[in-house]
Amino acid sequence: MAISSFHPPRRTLMGPGPSDVHPRILEALGRPTLGHLDPLFIGMMDETKTLLKYAFQTSNELTLPISAPGSAGMEACFVNLVEPGDKVLVCVNGVFGNRMIENVTRCGATAVRVDFPWGAAVEPAAVEEALKANSDVKILAFVHAETSTGALSDAQALCALAKKYNALSIVDAVTSMGGVPLLVDKWQADAVYSGSQKCLSCTPGLSPVTFSDAAVAVIKARKHPVQSWFLDMNLILGYWGEGGKRAYHHTAPVNALYGLHESLVMLQDEGLENAWQRHAAMHGALAAGLEALGISFVVKAEQRLPQLNSVYIPEGVDDATTRQYLLANYDLEIGAGLGDLAGKVWRIGLMGYSARMENISLLLKALAEAMNAQGYTCDAASALAAAEATLA
Repeated sequence: MAISSFHPPRRTLMGPGPSDVHPRILEALGRPTLGHLDPLFIGMMDETKTLLKYAFQTSNELTLPISAPGSAGMEACFVNLVEPGDKVLVCVNGVFGNRMIENVTRCGATAVRVDFPWGAAVEPAAVEEALKANSDVKILAFVHAETSTGALSDAQALCALAKKYNALSIVDAVTSMGGVPLLVDKWQADAVYSGSQKCLSCTPGLSPVTFSDAAVAVIKARKHPVQSWFLDMNLILGYWGEGGKRAYHHTAPVNALYGLHESLVMLQDEGLENAWQRHAAMHGALAAGLEALGISFVVKAEQRLPQLNSVYIPEGVDDATTRQYLLANYDLEIGAGLGDLAGKVWRIGLMGYSARMENISLLLKALAEAMNAQGYTCDAASALAAAEATLA
């Protein structure tokens, strides 16, 4: 049987990522491909770095997109900064803190883990106690926005603790960039990585990273080679360095970078503060609507991530049945729980282009219908009214 072209349906993506991709970005992806050393493409690379510095709120020279998803951005930070025998303090309050532990171990270093309940933010006081007890810690690593639970931690306080105890900081900002304040220079964060597919509303496959001067100095003073050739920042800089001649390192994903450039132009045009306010406002509307349906949140309000909403599945409602109903009847995707929360929660994304009232209204209507079909009683009209009232 001959295989024909693949034409996916148009879904509404309200899971933990990817988010809906804006039509402007889809158009950018289809522009003519240039060579990865073409002078015009190199000019666009320089613009992308400038735009990323704005998104990160940093002047770090070593700011660029890794040609791979956010997991590679994570690995790039760890393999460049961590050497065999180092000690790294890792805060774990969800799935992605555990992935940080994996990276530390594979670098031949020792991970000191500080655990927090899933659904709670990292507690700075507990981190400080761990730093006091481990005076030889080289790096403090934590997740700013934990995608598995929807908890937002105080990155400013945690980065300040790293400085106080003469450690570098590695910050997972995959879900936070563009959705909540992320102030790399002001907070003195040393290595931060993100992803293209969350609040930037670009396609998956690129990971913006930024390294402080202090982090660069540590990279240059390494005693051991970086264990990953592809992610060695000393080599990548030859291709992504400022202006002038570029050394070939790898064939960059040219069209994907067109999309990232366009998404960052859109973020610049909207304004960072406006983007943060939009995500907060849409979260307020969604929260009011879900609560009117009798659905409660995993994370308490003051620690909640606006763009990733973890909510408990009501008693008598089946997780997989509901998600399948939304997909089959409304082409609408929400996410399942991970790890300790698997089968207990839904993860509802309001990221980037997905963070709009049109999507919230569709979700509340579809979710109410899906739950009523399982014998759970709720009213979509009341939920919609509650959501809209927050924006009045």
